[in-house]
Amino acid sequence: MARTDYYDDPAAPEPNALVVAASAVVVDDQGRILLQRRSDSGLWSLPGGGMEMTDSLPGCAVREVKEETGYDVRITGLVGTYTDPKHVIAYSDGEVRRQFNICFRARVVGGELAVSDESTEVRFVHPSELDDLPMHHTQRLRLRHALEHRDSPYLG
Repeated sequence: MARTDYYDDPAAPEPNALVVAASAVVVDDQGRILLQRRSDSGLWSLPGGGMEMTDSLPGCAVREVKEETGYDVRITGLVGTYTDPKHVIAYSDGEVRRQFNICFRARVVGGELAVSDESTEVRFVHPSELDDLPMHHTQRLRLRHALEHRDSPYLG
C-alpha cells in the first residue's frame, strides 16, 4: 500500500479518519537514532504506528518499535504531541488520515535488528547524517525536538 504525506496543501484530500498513533526516538549509547526507511513512501522515519484497542500509548510505541525494528525498548520520556491538522496522510486503500501522534523517548533493552514488511532498511543514524536522508518535515520536527533535550514536551 502506498502512502502520500501532505502538509498545508490545498490539493490534499479531505481526511476520513483520525488515527491515534505513537512513535519513538530510540537512542543508542553512541547517541545515534533508530530510523526505518518506509516501504510505503521510501522516506526515513521514526518507528511508530497506530494504537490498537488493547494498547496504552506507551505500549503502542513499544509494540510498534518491536514490530518494525526487532528491538525491545523501554520508554524513558516524552518528546511531545503532534496533532497539526495541516498534516494529512493518504493511503492507496482510500484511507485519508489526520494523525494524532505521541512521540516518546526510548532505549533498547533487548531484541535484534530486523527489517519488517513496513520498511526496506532499519539502522541507527548519527544526528549529523539526518539532513542527508529523505524524510518528511514532520519527522524532522520530532527529531529536532528530541535532540534539543527540552525541559518540557512539545505540545502541538
